[in-house]
Amino acid sequence: MPIAEHRGPLRRAAGPAAEVLGWWVVLGALWLVLISEVDTLEVIVGGCCALLAALAAVGARRAAAAR
Repeated sequence: MPIAEHRGPLRRAAGPAAEVLGWWVVLGALWLVLISEVDTLEVIVGGCCALLAALAAVGARRAAAAR
């Protein structure tokens, strides 16, 4: 049996959550570097876009790993 089956659901979710968080931080920082004016709306939009891109990156990595 793989080791992942012996872990609880919270521990199983911690790995992917940390990966999404890492991508979100990097992509959000990139957004802030590339915009010309930092205001509240830009930070909110950037955070949302970075989250969507982070989820797509994790999904793409998992799809490539499953091949």
